[in-house]
Amino acid sequence: MPSLSKIAITASVLSLISVVPAQAAEHVIKMMNKSGNKQMQFEPAFTMAAPGDTIKFVAADKGHSVESIAEMWPEGAKPVKGSVSQDVTMTVDKEGIYGVKCTPHYLMGMVALIEVGKPTNLEKAKAFKAPAAPGKRFEELFAEVK
Repeated sequence: MPSLSKIAITASVLSLISVVPAQAAEHVIKMMNKSGNKQMQFEPAFTMAAPGDTIKFVAADKGHSVESIAEMWPEGAKPVKGSVSQDVTMTVDKEGIYGVKCTPHYLMGMVALIEVGKPTNLEKAKAFKAPAAPGKRFEELFAEVK
């Protein structure tokens, strides 16, 4: 029969484990000249994340950047704006849809969506009128939102 002290230690350890928060995930999105049969793409172009996760944009090919689209950004979330050919890391702390673009290749449709938790600003994000190529790409990406 286990001693009372062993039971107390086990109970203490188990209670500590239960209050340790889950480890935040890191999601990597590559900025690429070509992905599959598409030119100038974020890969993946759609990412699901949880609040507290990190999104790392990697300049896999030179000449790309990442910048938030204000009309497709959760209220209160810190915007992102990286320099051309530089990796950028951001932490998503608000639920919602995060729309990003590669500034040099935006008109070619180089955009991405990140869904964090519940898509609280989905209607606002969908209401944004993007130019032709990015608008078409966003339509495809919105089909992936849960």
